Amino acid sequence: MSCGIVSFPIAELEAMQRYPKELFYKGDVALLHKKKLSIVGSRHPTRYSKELTHTLASKLASCGVVVVSGGAIGIDTVAHKAATPKNTIMVAGTGLDKRYPAINKHLIAEIEQEGLVLSQFREGTPSQKYNFPLRNELVVALGEVLVVAHADSNSGTMRSVEYALKMGKEVFVFPQRLGESDATNQLLAQGKAEAIYDIDAFVTRFGGVEDTGVQKTVYDDPFLQLCATSPTYDEALQFDATKLFEYELQGIIEVRNGLVRIVE
Repeated sequence: MSCGIVSFPIAELEAMQRYPKELFYKGDVALLHKKKLSIVGSRHPTRYSKELTHTLASKLASCGVVVVSGGAIGIDTVAHKAATPKNTIMVAGTGLDKRYPAINKHLIAEIEQEGLVLSQFREGTPSQKYNFPLRNELVVALGEVLVVAHADSNSGTMRSVEYALKMGKEVFVFPQRLGESDATNQLLAQGKAEAIYDIDAFVTRFGGVEDTGVQKTVYDDPFLQLCATSPTYDEALQFDATKLFEYELQGIIEVRNGLVRIVE
């Protein structure tokens, strides 16, 4: 797929220090007209942070909110995958002829086909460290707010927080245990960020209520039929471990007191 140049003004980018001279793209530029939210974070997040990111991004996408991130390994990758290629914008730190990082080349190709990949850099531009602060500023500018899913002390992710605060954007983080994601805990302590304690309530602020489709599928899905009987976690795990993990991340089922239940 050849790249094009965005030919219309993007109001959100007026908040940047300097509006990009050119903005190249591959994919569906109509996503730029939709409600957008930026999610960023560590390349080495905990499983807890990854699960919450997956849940948040998938619920936002289900409500028609476009998830914006930078395509890096870790939190960015989780956010893009959970939002499905049709509901995500990836901002690249290279020219669009290069799919970087290489480990995500298949994901990037999928986003090019069904979502949108943007870059301020001409084709042939390699991965260079001074490209990524520019990439991060664009990621932050596109979103209505910024969610920092996980960030350790001295994390490069904190540069994105600086951009958001300068732009006057709200910053949100997940509540974390002491000793994990120290930088986001510090943001909370300093009053520079707000915690997301209820993902569903947070999502309704931006895209309404998610339709999980449970009512349509419960009678057709043997695993959901089992869950309707409130099995133990071990019983559900033995029946179908893959669906147990997938449906819990999607918010279709929940585990309470050792029992698996369908979310009403």
